[in-house]
This record gives sequence, C-alpha cells and structure tokens, in this order.
Amino acid sequence: MCKIRPSKPPKTTKNGPFYTVFTKPLPFPAGLRPKQYIIIENGIGRGTSRAVFTNLNKRMDVYYEMSIFNVFTLMGGIAMFLYGMDLMGKALEQTAGSKLQGILSSMTSSPIRGLLLGMAVTAVIQSSGATTVMAVGFVNSGLMELHQAIGVIMGANIGTTVTGWLLSLSGLEGESFFVNMLNPNAWSPILGFIGIWMYMIGKDRKRGVGQIMLGFAILMAGMNTMSTSMAPLADEEWFMNLFLSFSNPVFGVVAGAVLTAILQSSSASVGILQALSSTGAVTYSSAVPIIMGQNIGTTVTALISSAGANKNAKRTAFVHLYFNLIGTVVFLCGFYGLNALIHFSFFNDAANTFGIAIVHTVFNVVTTAILLPFNRVLERLAILTVPDSPADKDEQHALLDQRLLTTPSVAVNRAMLVGSDMAEVCRTSLLQAMSTTRKWDDTLADEVRRKEDAVDHYEDALGTYLVQLSSRSLSKEDTRTTNTLLHTIGDFERISDHSINLLETAEEIRDKNIRFSDAALDDLSVLEAALQDIVNRTVDAFQKHDCYAAGKIEPLEEVVDGLVREVKTRHIARLQAGTCTIEYGFVLDDLLTAYERIADHCSNIAVAMIEVADDKFDTHEYLNHLKSGGSLKFEQRYEKYRGRYTFPAEGAAEPVPAAAETAPQ
Repeated sequence: MCKIRPSKPPKTTKNGPFYTVFTKPLPFPAGLRPKQYIIIENGIGRGTSRAVFTNLNKRMDVYYEMSIFNVFTLMGGIAMFLYGMDLMGKALEQTAGSKLQGILSSMTSSPIRGLLLGMAVTAVIQSSGATTVMAVGFVNSGLMELHQAIGVIMGANIGTTVTGWLLSLSGLEGESFFVNMLNPNAWSPILGFIGIWMYMIGKDRKRGVGQIMLGFAILMAGMNTMSTSMAPLADEEWFMNLFLSFSNPVFGVVAGAVLTAILQSSSASVGILQALSSTGAVTYSSAVPIIMGQNIGTTVTALISSAGANKNAKRTAFVHLYFNLIGTVVFLCGFYGLNALIHFSFFNDAANTFGIAIVHTVFNVVTTAILLPFNRVLERLAILTVPDSPADKDEQHALLDQRLLTTPSVAVNRAMLVGSDMAEVCRTSLLQAMSTTRKWDDTLADEVRRKEDAVDHYEDALGTYLVQLSSRSLSKEDTRTTNTLLHTIGDFERISDHSINLLETAEEIRDKNIRFSDAALDDLSVLEAALQDIVNRTVDAFQKHDCYAAGKIEPLEEVVDGLVREVKTRHIARLQAGTCTIEYGFVLDDLLTAYERIADHCSNIAVAMIEVADDKFDTHEYLNHLKSGGSLKFEQRYEKYRGRYTFPAEGAAEPVPAAAETAPQ
C-alpha cells in the first residue's frame, strides 16, 4: 500500500488537504503501485521517495506499507534468485566440465595449489558448499588425502565471494554510459533475451552458454524483485529494531548461520543480505556478524554429507567447520577490538551491496591468510574430534561416492577412472590366467579368483552409479562417456569370467598331467601373442579414450578368429594322422573357445567406443560395412596383422597323457 503525505503541514486545496489525485500512473511494480499520480524525482530518502507533483508544485514523501502481496513478491524473488543461481552454476559446470576435470586432476599436496584449486572450482560451480562436499567425497574415495582437502576448503571460501561481487555491481550509479553498462540491471535483460534464443535454437556448447546467460538474468531479476518487495520494511519499526539487535555479535552470527543452513548456500544468503541492504536498515555493525555467521552456516552442508563416510571424510567436514569457527572468532575479536580503539567511521552507516561484498571478501582472505600456515593444526584438531580406533585398519575407501553426484561432470570423471581400473584388473587377471595354462601356480590362481570377484564388484557398483548419473543433467561429452561405460563394462566383466574359464582349463591340464608338444605350444604361442596384443590395445584405447586406436581392434579380431580356425584345422590334421586323440583335443577346444570369445568382447568394446563417439549405435551395420569391403584401411590393417602372426611349419604331435609317455615330446 502507498500513502502520500506532504513534507510540510498540508494546505487546503480544491482537491482536499491531504490526498491529491493525478492523471498519470506511477511506474512502481505490482503490489506497490499507486493509481493516479506521477513522480518527477525520487530515491532520496531511506524507504521513501520524494515527489514533486506538477499541478501542485509541492514536494511530498511517498511511504509504502507492507502487505501480504509484498510477502508473495518476496517469495517469488527468492525463488527466482535461487533458481537463477542454480541454473547458472550447473550450466557453467557443464560448459567447463572437461576443464573442471583437468583442474581436479592437478591435485597436489601443496597447500597453495590446493587453495588455488578450491578457488577455481568454486568460481565455476558458484557454491563453496558443493566444493566442500566434493572434497569430502574425494577423501572418502581415497582420491585425496585429508591434508590436501584443507587447502581446497580454504580456497572454496574465497571463491564463493565471486557471486557477491557480481551482485554488487547493481549498486553502480552515474550519468556515464560506461558506468551504467557496468550495472547488471542495464544489460541482464538483453543477456536473458540472447540466452533464451541460444538455448532454444543452439546446439551443445551454445545451449550451455545460453543457459549461463539466462541463469544470470533470472538471478538479477530475482535480486531486483527481492529489493523492491522489501522496500516497505524500511518504514517498519520492528524491522529496524530487528537489525539493530543483530549488531550484537552473537545474535548476528546466529542469524547468519541459521539463514545459510536453511538455504544451503552462503552465496545465496549473501545475495539476500545485499538485497536487504536496499532498505537502509542493514548497517555495517549488523552486516559483519551476519556475514561471519553465513560462513559458519555453509558448513552444515558438508557435515550432513559426511554422514556414513569414512573417518577421514568426516574429518574433512570438521576441518571446514573449525576453519570458519576459528576464523569468525579471530576476525570478530580483531574487528571489534580495532573499533574500540580507533572507532570506525562507517560502523553505524547503512551498508550497501559493495560494502557487503568487501566485508565478505576481506573476511575470507584474512582468515585464509591467518590459518593457511596452520593447516596441520586444523588437521590434528579434526583427528582429535574423530579419533582413530583399532577397527579402522579394515576401513575401506568408497569405490564411487554418492556425494560426487551433486557435481555430475566430476562424478563422470570418477566413474571413468573406476572403469579404467576395472579394465586394468581384467587385463592383469587374463594374462595371469593364461600363464597358468603353461605352469600351474596356486598363488597366481588365488590372485585370479580374487580379481574376478573385484571385477564383479566393479560392474555392480559402476552399473548402479551410471544409472543414477544418467538421470542428471549432463553435457554432451559427459553423456558420451557415460554411454561408453554402460556399453563396455559388461564386456570387461565377461573377459574376467573367461579368465576363470582358462584357470579351470589349466587345472584340468594339471590334474590330468597333460603336456603339449613343442609344435602344439608353438601354435598356441602365436595365437596367445595375438590375443595379448588385442587385449592390450583394447584396454589402452579405452583408458585413453582413443577412438583411432579402437579402430585397429576389429582387424586384429578377424586375425584372431582366423588363427583359431587354423589351430583347429591343424589339430584335426593331427587327429587324422593318429598323433592325437579326441580326449586330449577337448582341452585344446576349451582354450580356443575362451580365446575367441575374449577377442569378440574386445571387438564389442572398440565398436562401442567408436559408435558412441559418432552418436549412434548400430554394431551390425558398422561391422557389415567393414567386412564387406567398405573400408580400405580395415583391409590394410588386417593384412598387416595377418602377416605378423603366422604359424611355423607342421612338426611335432599333439598333447598326450604323461602317464602313457616314455619320454616328454
């Protein structure tokens, strides 16, 4: 509601002594709009607008009264503000996903590098809480040590000040065109217009950039809506008294902590405080403790996320809490101590958006500068809070941490690392199983079985994690990585199963005391060399995301198939010559079946990589095209590999039971 009253006692006019009706509407937002008068100049009083009415030539004050519609508008403004921040943060993360992964791969034990890492990641995803949750997830997964996470947490506190500085630009005023263009209110509408068009008609990266623009425009619209809806509070005595009570450091810190704990974002709570500053009720004496409390409140997110994590992950969350608690105590003691000595002139002045951004930044920078040299002290304090116990020796790191799902690009990167580990375990397991067919080793056999169980666990964990990831908003590159993993982990698991099949065949060879002749061993050596080559090439291509290398797998798979057929043919020739029996041919057939199927799974993995990269998945069409002469490069590679893997001339006989031998063949 809006009331008009004169600055001086009213004079009687033909239209009445107090309220005067005019013909043009005042350009106020809905809910605060008087219906019939016009303002010539405004914005000179706290919560009021000085108006000159043209037909009376009299200055008057316009006072606003808070109504339920202002509350509705405030709620809508907060919703737009939070949604815009979330949309912009997620779009920034998707657009810079690969770069973010590169930043995270540069983790180091240096506190300074960790500090810069935390700043960079938080500046991208616009949330210190999310960065800290990521740090908890990395520690829980074993990707990061506790002392490394401390630097990241400190950097996250500095990185979160970026949002406040962006919002503070809305307070710029001046007649210069350049100054006005620095004010986001001047260009955020056109930014939103461009952003929605880029989002609607653009593809891939352009859509991401459009989302960033649109998110920022919505954020600024929400900021302005909050400021406008809260303007009537400037004339509410209870509101002024409320902020006056926040000048008490304890009340101010508690208020800031509670607000941030509810919103789960210090950036959002600082933005709301900046919007409140437009009422003129927020003084620096109340803003400082509130900002300190906001930094404490943001630790709630990490503390909640650490539930169910291992002890080092819980310690990471407590480091975040202690860093902000100690920083708040030190900063408040210093601030109020200096004020008692030199009496800051701005102490009781109304704070503006710039002032709040400055206080927020100074606090985080000063606190980091003071506590960074004592990072090991923070670590020991966290260890004292969450002490070790004898049972911790069996505590394991989480393979894939659910906390990382809050940052999908990081979760995809972690899933790919786990997939690469799974592929490596498959490779070593297979090579070890193949060696047991020549010389049995109980220790090696136990290792193969253990690795097969590990691969089964990898597949179950990755499959569940990837399904959860698929429901998230992913960039095109991350979607391809997720699809590649979904299409390949089953083939890696089957390769591991065939390792067990080879182990069982090796046990049969040992139990029946079978010895292969030199000729038979030579044949198998050629085939096994080709098989090891295709497995190594497949795993390397998968780990390096190398589709060009994956294109070399299918020609080699054709060579392996040809070698298997030729070994069978040579075996049959020996049967006909009477130098081998069918009984012992069973062992050879088991080996050949396993080798051929392993090569087939390598082919499946390579084709999945190539087809997903081309945004299609028609395996049969791809293979038919290659094998029907549609690719000259395929033919050239096949001939090259076929020439590399050739059998020696026919010689010795096939395997025979050692018990029937008079001497080894």
